[in-house]
Formats: sequence, structure tokens, C-alpha cells
Amino acid sequence: MSLATIDIAVPTSRSVRPARETSLHAAPPLRTQPVSAPKAPAAAKIRAVPTGTEARGFVLYVGVDEAKALAAGTDLGAIVTALKKLTAELVPDSDTYAAVALAPQGAGGRDVDVVRLALQDPAALAKHRQVEPEEPSVRQGIVVDLSRKRVTLDEQVAPLTYKEFELLQYLVLREGRTIDRAELISSLWSVGDEDVPNERTIDVHVRRLRSKLGEYEEIVRTVRGVGYRFDRHADVSIRHTTTPSPDLF
Repeated sequence: MSLATIDIAVPTSRSVRPARETSLHAAPPLRTQPVSAPKAPAAAKIRAVPTGTEARGFVLYVGVDEAKALAAGTDLGAIVTALKKLTAELVPDSDTYAAVALAPQGAGGRDVDVVRLALQDPAALAKHRQVEPEEPSVRQGIVVDLSRKRVTLDEQVAPLTYKEFELLQYLVLREGRTIDRAELISSLWSVGDEDVPNERTIDVHVRRLRSKLGEYEEIVRTVRGVGYRFDRHADVSIRHTTTPSPDLF
């Protein structure tokens, strides 16, 4: 519609009084403001389009399985066909491509979230990684390092005292043999030491050692009525020194 075809309506609530015949001057003509054509609605802006790029299409994620579609009296194929037809009517020159998202049977969560993950939607993948439960930690094993005088449990250094390490080392170097309490006392403590244990209190030292070995406490096995023995497992590693241990004599 052009400006030439727009009629100017005169308000009915206020009529223009005609000029009197006796007036010396004619009434001034009614001034009207020019009428402009109505503006076309502004196009909706697409969010998150970086500068220097242009939108070339869009993806519509639809969360609906065959059971829900069937309950509504349709199926996925019919829905896709209807959407493609609507797009062709709105934009005849547009191209369309449809993909069906497949997921394992029984996959939990909302249908649309499952679809977004199956079709590798970046935003859904990032959110999924944030809430994805951590895998249970894998046991790395225990390493008895005789050269450095330390024990690591799953790559963490165990807080053994010097005497506790000596006790473990004594058993490790005599693998396969049960060591009685008297031998442990005489070999690891001197007569002049203030804290020399007896055959009953040596059990306290062994118990403290085992508590610091955590899940690997079973490597120090109690032989009832006799003493203690180092029990090597598949997840136990021994790093020997290049020189003979001073406790071997």
C-alpha cells in the first residue's frame, strides 16, 4: 500500500465549523501530518551467533519415542514428513535432512536429553561430562621400596615410622618363613633401647604396622601360636637395594 492510496480520516468528535459569509478572511485550511507506511516487523535475532559468522540453518531436537507417537495416533516417520513439508511451505528453497536418534533400550533420562546426547549436541555433552559419576578408583597395588625405605599404597606414601618399616622389611627379606616374636624382638631392638617390647607387646607394633597398610594389611599374616610371615600377593611389588640389607647378618 502506498501513501497515495491512504485516505485521511477527519475525527467525528470535532467537526470543522464552516467559514462565515461575513468573514473577511477564509478559514485556514486543515493541516494534516504526512502518514508513513507501516513498518515491517523486525526479524527475530538468533542468540549466540559470534561476530563474523552467519546462521545457515538450525537443528530441532524432538524427544519422542515410537510408543508415545503411536499413542498420539502417528509415528516418527509421519512427524518427520510433516515437519519437512511445513519447512518447504515456509521457505521453498530450503534443504532439509532428518536423522533418527538411536539409544540403548531402557536408557534413562528425558527423551530430548537422550536425543541430544545421541546426536552429539556439544552443550549436552559438556553438561553430561560435568555430572558423569567418577569411575571407581583402581587399585595400583603396594610397593615396598627397600632402597628408599618407604612403602607406597596405590601411589600414596604410607606414614610408617622407622621401626615399623624395619619390622616390615625384616619379614619381606625372609619371605616364605614364619618369624617368631622372640626373633623379631632380638633382631630389631637392642638391649639398651627404652621401648624394647616383650613377646606380648610386639603384637601392638605389628597391629600398628598393619593399620597403616590399609587394604593391604593382609601381607603381614599372623601364624597363630608361632609368629608372623610376609605373604606376597599379585598386587605387591618389592624394590630391592643394590647392596645387601644391613639387617641380614
